[in-house]
Amino acid sequence: MDGVQITGWRKSSICPKMLPLRHSRPVLSKVSRTGKTISAETVQPVKEECVQTKRSPSSPQGAAKKRSAFGDITNANKNQQLIQKKKDGQKAAVKKTRNVAVTGVLKNNEINIKRAQRKVTIVDVTVEVAKEGKVSNEEVKPKPKEENSLEQPLPPNVEDIDKDALDDPFSSSEYAMDIFTYMREREEKFVLPNYMESQGDISKEMRAILVDWMVEVQENFELNHETLYLAVKLVDHYLAASVVTREKLQLIGSTTVLIASKFEERCPPCLDDFLYICDDAYKREELIAMEMDILQKLNFDINIPVPYRFLRRFGKCAHASMETLTLARYICELTLQDYDFVQESASKMAASCLLLALKMKDLGSWTATLQHYSGYQAMDLLPLVKRLNFLLMCQTNEKLKAVRSKYSHRVFFEVAKLPPLDVLKLEESFWS
Repeated sequence: MDGVQITGWRKSSICPKMLPLRHSRPVLSKVSRTGKTISAETVQPVKEECVQTKRSPSSPQGAAKKRSAFGDITNANKNQQLIQKKKDGQKAAVKKTRNVAVTGVLKNNEINIKRAQRKVTIVDVTVEVAKEGKVSNEEVKPKPKEENSLEQPLPPNVEDIDKDALDDPFSSSEYAMDIFTYMREREEKFVLPNYMESQGDISKEMRAILVDWMVEVQENFELNHETLYLAVKLVDHYLAASVVTREKLQLIGSTTVLIASKFEERCPPCLDDFLYICDDAYKREELIAMEMDILQKLNFDINIPVPYRFLRRFGKCAHASMETLTLARYICELTLQDYDFVQESASKMAASCLLLALKMKDLGSWTATLQHYSGYQAMDLLPLVKRLNFLLMCQTNEKLKAVRSKYSHRVFFEVAKLPPLDVLKLEESFWS
């Protein structure tokens, strides 16, 4: 424990750098108004500029690409006006021009416009016929409602927690169940072994000090909690794949926070900020090299399920208040420092932390709704809940103060000051 040294971070102001403004495109010269006499020398450069500037590279033979969804934003109308002028008696002015390629382009534009209009007409007719056929088929052979509806009936006494958020596009309520089912499946891919057995130069206490420092970095950079959880997961998975020395431990921690910030944050801190909080103990090249090594060792698969996401979901199922949810988050964040909890799955950890918080606040037991959405029964969570309660009862380490001091603040309802439950009372509550 005395062998690792975490240099003190220094708080720096993080300001997003201003991006250079894009140069505006040059304004094209306008074509002369209709009705005025235009000479051949005057028409020629304007035609070439319009055709060359607005020519679509994907259209056949250099013709303008017609975009029916946004209206005619190409030079098709101008070309049609020039063609109409040729028919009205202005063919002589066009023939006097020395550039024969422009006339050929106009003819190609006229042909391509006719082809495009013909294709649009055919497509419209096909859609109308398909619609009529679909309506007739539905009238003759109506499908039963059970086949059309994809919703599965919920078990009795289970509340649909996503029905109230159907009007909110940011909640993704229609896909919420599928998203968390997918996250439960990905948990099996990220099961951690007991990697400390292969690490000869670092210990559990050194890892705890590193995580305590990462909590301070997250708090003072005002990063999301998901960023902290993902960074700790990246540290564990990298240590499970590589044998490192204690001198590189803080470099690994700062690099994982950088990677997690790029993955989770809308405006992540700069690379120089992470060098600054390490007190310039590492160089820029070392941080970049470590970032590449971590991503390669993890096969660039860093979308690891974290307990914080499940905890928010389960808190919604229990209709937990912000104080109760903060208490569960405090218990869950304490487990980040303890190596004995790294092998627990994210969903089970979140469910156990919420259940212990409900017991501490005397807010009832594990309901049918929580059992349905979490996939765990109350008795399945009892061993882990007892371990979490013992974690709250044990003496605090003087070197690990970040989490407890963080949740002792009034912003977090001072949940760190709440007393833990008695062991006998906790077991009785499960059987009652």
